[in-house]
Amino acid sequence: MTTISRRALLLGGGGTLLAGCGRSPAEPGGKPARMVSGSFHTRWMRTQTGWTIAYPDGHGAGDKLPVVVSLHGRGGTHRTSFSSLGLDTYLDQVVKAGTPAFAIASVDGGDHSYWHRRTDGTDASAMVRDEFLPLLAERGLDTERLGLFGWSMGGYGALLMAGKQKLPVKAVAVSSPALFTSPGATAAGAFDSPADFDANNVHGHPEWLRGVRLLMDCGLQDPFYAATKNLAGRLSPKPAGGFTEGAHNKDYWRRMVPAQLRFLGPILRA
Repeated sequence: MTTISRRALLLGGGGTLLAGCGRSPAEPGGKPARMVSGSFHTRWMRTQTGWTIAYPDGHGAGDKLPVVVSLHGRGGTHRTSFSSLGLDTYLDQVVKAGTPAFAIASVDGGDHSYWHRRTDGTDASAMVRDEFLPLLAERGLDTERLGLFGWSMGGYGALLMAGKQKLPVKAVAVSSPALFTSPGATAAGAFDSPADFDANNVHGHPEWLRGVRLLMDCGLQDPFYAATKNLAGRLSPKPAGGFTEGAHNKDYWRRMVPAQLRFLGPILRA
């Protein structure tokens, strides 16, 4: 993303609205901005949280597009989906090549929330469900045709939300999901206790994802490869995607993005 050039105040729940990528909300000639950012105060995370929506070229807020919510990895923000993974650029490319159009929206989920309810009462998944999706609907996006995307911590979060939240998720695409097989094997701060792990253990509950249209990718050199492959083998229907050379880094994740977006588009527009 390039430097934001214009700021405007939205009345209501949308908070502060920013027009990104050096563009105003409506470009000369009436062409809509392709990326907008803003923030809102979230009661679930008890802070001001940022968000970004990216539209494919030629589309904007006036179009009732399906939407994919992108969940960032540990240490990321709502901007990382675009500044690091380039989702806006790849979205343009696949839509121009014939993939049905949709928008991509991202939101701050906290540095190590792992996208689930924590013992301190914060809950990034509830924030997405109760606050971010209504904001997207108010901005004209079709949240009944919803996809989820994520990598690492966000990949785990996308699987968890698709399996446990009452959301109209039509399809999910993840890279290198942070799947742990036991409480003792988790990353520091990922869970509050063994009981918290058990309540949110996607790897241990493949039935949560039964019937979900799913794509799962993971690199052969990724530390989550074994757990991801094991889960994929226990899911029905079998996920799209697969396992190729690659590590747990943005080079691998970016390489997977075009095929993941091509997977999501037709399902969301069906």
